[in-house]
Amino acid sequence: MGRLFGTDGVRGLANRDLTAELALDLAVAAAHVLGEVGVFEGHRPTAVVGRDPRASGEFLSAAVMAGLASAGVDVIDVSVFPTPGVAFLTEYMNVDLGVMISASHNPMPDNGIKFFERGGHKLADEVEDAIEKRMREAWDRPTGAAVGRIRRERKPVYRYVEHLVDSLPNRLDGLKVVVDCAHGAAYVVAPEALRRAGAEVITIGAQPDGVNINDGYGSTHLAELQAAVREHGADVGIALDGDADRCLAVDAEGTPLDGDQILAILALALQESGGLRDRTVVVTVMSNLGFRQAMERAGLRVVETAVGDRYVLEAMAEGGYSLGGEQSGHVIMSDHATTGDGVLTALHLLARMSAVGKPLSELAAVMDRLPQVLVNVRDVDRTSVDSSEPLRHAVEAAAAELGTSGRVLLRPSGTEPLVRVMVEAPTQEHAQAIAERLAAVVKAELSL
Repeated sequence: MGRLFGTDGVRGLANRDLTAELALDLAVAAAHVLGEVGVFEGHRPTAVVGRDPRASGEFLSAAVMAGLASAGVDVIDVSVFPTPGVAFLTEYMNVDLGVMISASHNPMPDNGIKFFERGGHKLADEVEDAIEKRMREAWDRPTGAAVGRIRRERKPVYRYVEHLVDSLPNRLDGLKVVVDCAHGAAYVVAPEALRRAGAEVITIGAQPDGVNINDGYGSTHLAELQAAVREHGADVGIALDGDADRCLAVDAEGTPLDGDQILAILALALQESGGLRDRTVVVTVMSNLGFRQAMERAGLRVVETAVGDRYVLEAMAEGGYSLGGEQSGHVIMSDHATTGDGVLTALHLLARMSAVGKPLSELAAVMDRLPQVLVNVRDVDRTSVDSSEPLRHAVEAAAAELGTSGRVLLRPSGTEPLVRVMVEAPTQEHAQAIAERLAAVVKAELSL
C-alpha cells in the first residue's frame, strides 16, 4: 500500500476508498500524534471541523468528530464551510487542530480529509507519516468527563466574512459581479463577503443539494459563468471550486483568466502598495512563461517550486514572501491567509479593478499567455526520464528551437507509469508539434 496522505490530505472514492472507519481512525491517530508532539501543551484540546456539501461529508464528518471526541478532543462543528475558513478559524479561535472534509474540485463521489495544525497551517510530511503509522494502534481510552464534547457553532462563520472584508484596501462599490459557488462550501460566504464589500452580486451554482457539487459549475466548468456575465452585463465573473480554496475569473466579455493572470495582477498591485515582500512571487514549474516574462518586465523576481500548493506554501514560509500560487487558481496571500483562499483572491482582484477604474481585460493584458500544450504519455518508465540520453538530446533540441520564446518541461508522475510533456510556444500549432514529437521520443525510449 502506498502513502495514505497525498499532496493535499487523504482523498479517494467516498465509502469505498475513504470509509467512515478510516476517517475515525485518522482522527484518533491525529489526536494522539499532535498531543505527543506538544501541540496540545498539557491542556484539554479543541478542534474545528468543517466540510463541503457532499452527501458523504455528512457521515465522514460525523466519523471524524466521533474519533476526536473519543480521544478526548472537544469539537466545534462549523458544518458546511470553505477550507480556507477552517484554516482561518483554527488560528483565530486558537484551537489545536482544524479538520476539513472535502475533495475540492473533484467529482461528487470523491471526498477527502485534510488537517491543519495550530495556527492554521497544513501538517508537515513527517507529521502525516506519524499519523499514518499510529492508525489502529491499541490505546488507553478516556472515560467519563474526560471524553471530548461536540458542539455546533455558526457565529465564527461571520467572523471569517468580516476578516475577508477587513483585508481589503478599498471597497468594491459600483462593480457588478457574478459569482459561481460550484454548489460548494462557499455558497453563503462568497456572496455575503462580496455584498458587504460593496459589490452588486448575482449568484449561480449556489444551491447545493449534496450531489450537485462541481457539476457543470465552478472553476472547472466556466460556461455557465461566462453566459451569466454576458446576460447580466456584469463587469466580472468569479468561479470558485467546491471547497473555495481556488478562484478563476472571466472578464466582461466572458474571456477566462487563469491563476497566472490573477497572480500577475495581484503582484503588481502589491508591489505598488509596498506589500510584495522582496519583490518576489512564488509559483510552480507549470506557471506560464508569459507570467515570468511579465514579472521580469516589472522588475519582479519569480521563485519556482514543484507542482502543488503545499510546495508554494513551504517556499513562501521559508523566504518570508507574501504572494504565491498556481495556474489552477490557488492563490496564497500570506498577510491574510495561511492557505489558498478563493474568496479572498476574488475580493482583492476586484479591489484592484475598483481602485484603478479599469476593466479586467485591461488589467489582464499585463501578461501575454503563451499557448501551452500538455501531453500525457502513459505506460512508460517514469523513473528513467533523467537517464535517457536520446530523450535528453530531444529536449535540448526542442529548447534550442524555441529559444527564449518558449519552454519545454518533462514531469514524471509521482504515482503512475506516466510522463507529462509540457510545451509553451508562440503559437498553438508550434507547441503541439513539439509536444507530439517529444511524446513520441518518450514512448519510444521509455516504454514498459
